Amino acid sequence: MVAEDDEKQAELVRRYLEREGHSVTVVADGRAALDRVRECEPDLLVLDVMMPRTDGLDVVRVLRGEARELPVLMLTARSTEDDLLLGLDLGADDYMTKPYSPRELMARVRTLLRRTGRGGTPVADDDRVLSVGTLRVDGDRHEVTVDGSPVECTPGEFRIIAALAAAPDRVFTRPQLLQELHGFGRYVSERTVDMHVMNLRRKIEPAPRTPARLLTVFGVGYKLTDPAKDARHATS
Repeated sequence: MVAEDDEKQAELVRRYLEREGHSVTVVADGRAALDRVRECEPDLLVLDVMMPRTDGLDVVRVLRGEARELPVLMLTARSTEDDLLLGLDLGADDYMTKPYSPRELMARVRTLLRRTGRGGTPVADDDRVLSVGTLRVDGDRHEVTVDGSPVECTPGEFRIIAALAAAPDRVFTRPQLLQELHGFGRYVSERTVDMHVMNLRRKIEPAPRTPARLLTVFGVGYKLTDPAKDARHATS
């Protein structure tokens, strides 16, 4: 369950969680979060601190007072040590400050679910390696290979290629890729995405000026595809 009063951020978190196979319920205030937890007993609660009606800290206080043991990952714009300690002392299992990386959020969710034995059977390591043709992205090892050869990527390049590899042939807009680069709530020029894409093409494409893997969809954004599959379709 996601408790977040910012509709845009709630939708982005929901989308990333669903991409990893989770069923997601979204609520917009603390009182609704308490009601829904009591009704549906979620496996994990992603909880914003600053919410109307009842804030996130009070939600954790009530849940732990009711002896509910569901994992709670708190999100907040507050970043002082006192705020962090208060959230953890009240019973939050983990704490992230805004702006945050969506990929880091998903990694924290996976860790909490594994640690608490919730959310079904843990995903096998091989299932966390993303493959698009002969390009492979290993998130746990932070490695990219093409045709078995390693590709050296900067952190920003890795975040972009991992996002694209998680949904082959899906077109990502520049704003969506910026969320992967810099998390929620931070403005950076979309030109940053273009520069990372250009550098990635130099590393993963045999002919960077005529890319076959990392493609531009004009007027929309970028997608990652398997060139061998596209070649088969072209000759069929």
